[in-house]
Amino acid sequence: MEILSLSALEIREKILTKKLSCQEVVKAFVEQIKKCQKYNAVLEIFDDVEEKAKEMDEKIGQGFKGKLAGVPIIIKDNILYEGKICSCSSKFLKDFVAPYNATVIEKVLAEGAIILGRANMDEFAMGSSTENSAFGVTHNPLDFDRVPGGSSGGSACAVALNMCPIALGTETGGSVRQPASYCGIYGLKPTYGRISRYGIVAFASSLDQVGIFSKTVEDNALMLEVIAGGDEHDSTSSQTAVDNYSCFENDCKYTIGIPKEIVQISQGMACQKNYQNFIDSLKKKGFAVKEISLDGISLCLPTYYILAPAEAASNLARFDGVKYTSRNKEAKTLQEIYKKSRSEGFGKEVKRRIMLGNYVLSAGLYDAYYKKAKAVQGKIISQFDKAFEQCDLIAMPTTIGEAFKIGSKPSNPIDTYKEDVFTVSANIAGVPSLSIPFGQGENGLPLGIQILAKKFDEKKIYSFANSFTKGEE
Repeated sequence: MEILSLSALEIREKILTKKLSCQEVVKAFVEQIKKCQKYNAVLEIFDDVEEKAKEMDEKIGQGFKGKLAGVPIIIKDNILYEGKICSCSSKFLKDFVAPYNATVIEKVLAEGAIILGRANMDEFAMGSSTENSAFGVTHNPLDFDRVPGGSSGGSACAVALNMCPIALGTETGGSVRQPASYCGIYGLKPTYGRISRYGIVAFASSLDQVGIFSKTVEDNALMLEVIAGGDEHDSTSSQTAVDNYSCFENDCKYTIGIPKEIVQISQGMACQKNYQNFIDSLKKKGFAVKEISLDGISLCLPTYYILAPAEAASNLARFDGVKYTSRNKEAKTLQEIYKKSRSEGFGKEVKRRIMLGNYVLSAGLYDAYYKKAKAVQGKIISQFDKAFEQCDLIAMPTTIGEAFKIGSKPSNPIDTYKEDVFTVSANIAGVPSLSIPFGQGENGLPLGIQILAKKFDEKKIYSFANSFTKGEE
């Protein structure tokens, strides 16, 4: 039996029926992580995983049947796990030990998951390639010379290379869906507020969300069932009832909206042909396809790169060399502690976004930039609401093309920011979106199509993805 090829649901079933032990499963995945060290996807294998596996075997022997009983997972390096390092892949936090569990950690542990380790990421989740980590670049699982995407590239790479069946990441503007597309797996960004952000190191609080990577639709839906729901520790989390996401709807011949603006934007891009192939496939499989309009979609990228850096500048002000982070040893005054510690602690991309955020929030510019961007966001949200009155789901390319080569992006950061052109709209609107593997680029590397739904309609997305991909098989 090849343990590594099993889905999370299959692992759970075999453990509960005593065909496998949790210890056997954990050992197999830990060995795989070690074999794949050159990809630099996992920064640390936790030293207590074998002990946790033994404890879970004993617990299962006593009748425990959690939804994730014995299932090994990996978490992004910005999710707090009590007693474990949480560095956000920054040398500023390289020795920071989490003092408590994030809510998502509490929930997966309660259902029996074994957390194997923490995954590499772009520093403080700022990047689209996982090239910005203080601990080295993560490599694409299908082409070592290319990026896995970012900022959750380590989590995506880990799932694609069978280091775990499910991994948790976070997303602010595409950091789950883009690496999912580059690595040929499923990646969900849920509705804003669907999953608690308590215990997640903040980037941009009004946009951040925990996301899920998996090799199957079923596993993704199962994990959302476990970690979704309101939380008294997070006032932005929603009390909307958690659906039975893994119980798919049988009759799901939904109407799929195709934004004419996205068709236009994709002209000349590497994703254009694949997007058209997807639309053709929808029609062949009996889905109704309807042209819709989202005429503010082109404003999503500039809006995002005003709002996100502004919130980042505010959130990262707490990392000052005094409380949580490493401190410059030569600093003598308070001002020197701030300046020298932050200068040597933060990487180039983080500094860039902090400066951009402080600029758009500065006196005399707040109204011209941040306030205007919030107004545009409101209009974009209204456009999505109207669009979902005409269709059940919306389909777009996930990325502009396949994974790019490590170090190939020029020094101008705008070229990298444009990688988010298709993903940021879901974050700006706060709607759920799932990237599903579909097609290949000219180099034979995977591409993805993202499926968006109205808020809290993740079940419809999963039902579509299950129906569509089963048809592909």
